[in-house]
Amino acid sequence: MPDGLLRELAPQVLGALLRRYGQFDAAEDAVQEALLAAALQWPREGTPASPRSWLISVATRRLVDEFRSDSARRRREAAQAWAEAGDEVAAQPQDQDDTLALLFLCAHPSLSPPSQLALTLRAVGGLTTGEIAAAFLVPEATMAQRISRAKQTIRRSGQDFPPPAPGTERTERLKVVRQVLYLLFNEGYTASGGPELQRAELTGEAIRLARLLHELVPADHETAGLLALMLLTDARRAARTTAGGELVPLDRQDRSRWSKERVTEGVTLVSNTLGRGVLGPYQVQAAIAALHDEAASDAETDWAQILALYEVLEKISPGPIVTLNRAVAVARTRGPLAGLAVIGDLAGDERMAANHRLAAVRAHLLDQAGFAEQAREAYLAAAKLTTSAPEQRYLTARATLTLPEHRC
Repeated sequence: MPDGLLRELAPQVLGALLRRYGQFDAAEDAVQEALLAAALQWPREGTPASPRSWLISVATRRLVDEFRSDSARRRREAAQAWAEAGDEVAAQPQDQDDTLALLFLCAHPSLSPPSQLALTLRAVGGLTTGEIAAAFLVPEATMAQRISRAKQTIRRSGQDFPPPAPGTERTERLKVVRQVLYLLFNEGYTASGGPELQRAELTGEAIRLARLLHELVPADHETAGLLALMLLTDARRAARTTAGGELVPLDRQDRSRWSKERVTEGVTLVSNTLGRGVLGPYQVQAAIAALHDEAASDAETDWAQILALYEVLEKISPGPIVTLNRAVAVARTRGPLAGLAVIGDLAGDERMAANHRLAAVRAHLLDQAGFAEQAREAYLAAAKLTTSAPEQRYLTARATLTLPEHRC
């Protein structure tokens, strides 16, 4: 069975069932059962000629069985109608991808924005509760409750998840869809845990969906900015790790390994959108990424312009990660002590208490400022906070390099 096939097909199958039947919770359970059946049968019997149709057919049968067991008359009648339509569902064209539709469906206004995001990352991205919690800087238990409440809200409301109405509702759902793709890409680009730094299947799927979204709304500048940001960031993927999987920081990467095709495409998208409408956070981040990618070396990077853009970003989309990134830019333009002063503002932010990035940046700036012992403590603290094996190894190695015998 090809790697990633089930992951790619899961949201498509769920989207197909939801579009026709509604009932998110039951449909999700049916899809999971179909995926399990495929994982057990396909390696033994071979992958079917139409994997998507196979999964839709099996999931539909599971869904019908579920509703047949319900004593409510309305559910029994619905199940019978769906059973009659099962063959039609399975025979849908193979080139029909419901994943993008699923994104909009999960962004339903009956859910709060955090619940919309969490549910979509679970349904479309296939992320675990822990991974989603890490993306939102909240405890895993909190995120589990949020997802559970979202499903209960859907079940109580009886919503059949119609497509968004034109106008304000569509615009609001589009914002959620963009954020979900952004978070999905980030989890793939720097995995929140596990043995690998990156998960290429997630970044690839995020870029694919961003392309589809851009085609759907070509005049939306923020969607174009999001796609540009993904391309410009993913362009560096090959240079981010050594052959042995060790992390290579941006300032030490071999830029000849960066994808020139993705850089060119991303820069073109940025150039075509900046200054042509309301400036949004994805456009600003894409412009920052373009400055990094177009610099011939780390020394030639226009850090003053990057700092100016982070200051703009912090005004239109404030958050602790934005402030942390601004601190790095401040350090590169005004020195490490100035960067440390910016970081001081994050000390009391509960969202960053268990996030290793704050300790890692503090360690780096302390190291640059000559405070070796404090830097070592911060590096080790950061290593304890992250669950990513490559990041743990990198941070531990940096802590070792602060010891006197390594600084001679």
